[in-house]
Amino acid sequence: MKTLRLTLLPSLLFTLLAPSQAAHHEEGFVPLFDGQSLDGWRVVGGTGSFKAEDGMIVGYGENIQSNTFLRTERTYTDFDLRFSYQRIEGNSGMMFRALQRPGENGRVFGYQCEHCDRPERAWSGGLYDEQRRMWLQPHSADPQGQAAFTAQGQRLTHWQEWNDVRILCEGNVTKIWFNGELRVHFVDTDEEHNTLEGFFGLQVHSGEKSLVRWKDLRIKELP
Repeated sequence: MKTLRLTLLPSLLFTLLAPSQAAHHEEGFVPLFDGQSLDGWRVVGGTGSFKAEDGMIVGYGENIQSNTFLRTERTYTDFDLRFSYQRIEGNSGMMFRALQRPGENGRVFGYQCEHCDRPERAWSGGLYDEQRRMWLQPHSADPQGQAAFTAQGQRLTHWQEWNDVRILCEGNVTKIWFNGELRVHFVDTDEEHNTLEGFFGLQVHSGEKSLVRWKDLRIKELP
């Protein structure tokens, strides 16, 4: 009597064994980037450049005058955003609930998830308020908190490799996970600056040179 053997690919085997887990992880998420073009986005700010390449968004430039942002045309309120980035040259970040000063090329300001370029500081995943209050977490007035934040960042950051980020915004609460660990839990009680709706923006920082890549950008809008 012959024995029937069934061979499954690892990815298919995982789907069959744990379909509920696989579905739950991405349930309700949609791409923020189509993987082929920059449709739905536009460049504002300085002299940096962006392009769609190999399923990624690439930000780059040399001798960049002023911070440059690739921003979404749409705005968003409450959401769960997930993506990965690889920073090769220069400082960068992901703006969220961001705003723009009047004018077609008005200055971008608001919340930013830091993509740090300084290993001695290692504040990737930190919360910065671009063109407003500066560092929110870790706060500039909290040296002890800064030291702990740096230690965690030095342990977590994959320098010049891919890093995974999750940004969750609900009302005035922002949480940021960096490579699987919670980095930020910030409750914004400043009614003057508490932005509850805005666009996303990828940053090419001013400076001598920049090269940053983003991929797997996906979002779940929350009720």
